[in-house]
Amino acid sequence: MMKTYSAKPAEVTRKWYVIDASEAPLGRIATTAASLLTGKGKPMFTQHIDCGDFVVIVNADDLVLTGSKPDTKMYYRHSHYAGGLKEIKFSQQMAKDSTVVVAHAIRGMLPVNKLRDDRLKRLKVYAGEDHQHAAQNPEVLSTKRSPERKVKGSK
Repeated sequence: MMKTYSAKPAEVTRKWYVIDASEAPLGRIATTAASLLTGKGKPMFTQHIDCGDFVVIVNADDLVLTGSKPDTKMYYRHSHYAGGLKEIKFSQQMAKDSTVVVAHAIRGMLPVNKLRDDRLKRLKVYAGEDHQHAAQNPEVLSTKRSPERKVKGSK
């Protein structure tokens, strides 16, 4: 009779990945990064153990959104006082700090549990092309959609 495998924290090996934010829309980058941070693609994945990898995202300044989202997307925060709702447009947030936009999208795609903060510590977002993690030999991961792939409903 086979037993179910459960990963131990000491058995987890973490790889480093680099994703270029200028290659694909924000949602595609966020889902790819969230999957890597949780470790869902690994055969040793266990729900209650943090099996994820490190993710470095570069070129956050060249981020792409589709449709009318660059004009209509808003970011909200609240001061916890009456009438303390603050809002900022996507374009204003990109001008202020583009790394916050990427980190916010990825944070929203991670499961809400005790592991989320530790997973977010392994996320590194940089506005430009340069990053300080070359010593870890990160693997470059492309999020581009292949040109031969057809979109449903198109000819």
